Amino acid sequence: MQEELLQFKMKKVWVLVDLPQGKRAIGHTQNEGINYEEVFAPVARIKAIRLFLAYASFMGFMLYQMDVKSAFLYRTIEEEVYVCQPPGFEDPDHPDKVYKVVKALYGLHQAPRAWYETLATYLLENGFQRGKNRSNTIYQEAEKGYSTDKFQMSSMRELTFFMGLQVKQKKDGIFISQDKYVAEILRKFRFTEGKSASTPIDTEKPLLKDPDGEDVDVHIYKLMIGSLMYLTSSRPDIMFA
Repeated sequence: MQEELLQFKMKKVWVLVDLPQGKRAIGHTQNEGINYEEVFAPVARIKAIRLFLAYASFMGFMLYQMDVKSAFLYRTIEEEVYVCQPPGFEDPDHPDKVYKVVKALYGLHQAPRAWYETLATYLLENGFQRGKNRSNTIYQEAEKGYSTDKFQMSSMRELTFFMGLQVKQKKDGIFISQDKYVAEILRKFRFTEGKSASTPIDTEKPLLKDPDGEDVDVHIYKLMIGSLMYLTSSRPDIMFA
C-alpha cells in the first residue's frame, strides 16, 4: 500500500486539499452527470480477435504483447472528484483534508474511457491510422516500426493470454482455449463439485417454462448466461446447451 501511494505521489494522481463547501468526498459511489459523464470505452470484439489471430497464423507471424503499467493514471480527468484519505495512511500534518483526484484513478467510472482516449490520441499522432470499418481499430504498417517513451511498459513477451483466451502459437497454427476461464466461472458460481456430462442437454429438447420450478436470482442468471456466451468463443458446440 505504501509503495502504491508513493507511485500516486510521483505521478501526481491526486493533491491534498480542503474539501470545498457543498462538495462531498466520495467513497465507493459516483453519480452520473455529477462525478462523471461519458464512460463508454470500446473493447475488442471476439470476432475481431479471432480474425487477427487467423491472419497472423496464415502469414506466419509471431505475436507479442506488452502491458502499460498503471495505464489509467496517464490521463487527467475533467470532473471534480474528491476522496477521503486512506484509513491508516492519513497525512499527519493534515488529517482532516481530502484528496482531489487529478488523474483517472482506477475504480472511477470514467477511467477506462479516459485511458482509451489517451492511447488512441497518442497512436494517431505517431503514424498510426484508424480503421475504416471499426473506429476502435488502430493500426500501423509493419515496415515502419514503433517505439514509445511516453508510457512505462512491461517487458515484451510472447502472446499467451488475452481477453480470457489462452493462446498457443505453434508452427502448424495458433490455437485458442479457455480452460482457465472455465475454472474461473465454475468457482464463481460454485459448480466446482458438480458432475460433468458429455452432452448437458438433448439438442432436440424444446425449452419450456417449468411451472413447478423455483424462482432464481435474475442478476446471477444473467451473469451465468453472459459467462457461457463468452465461452462459446472457443466452444461453439455449447451454444444450444
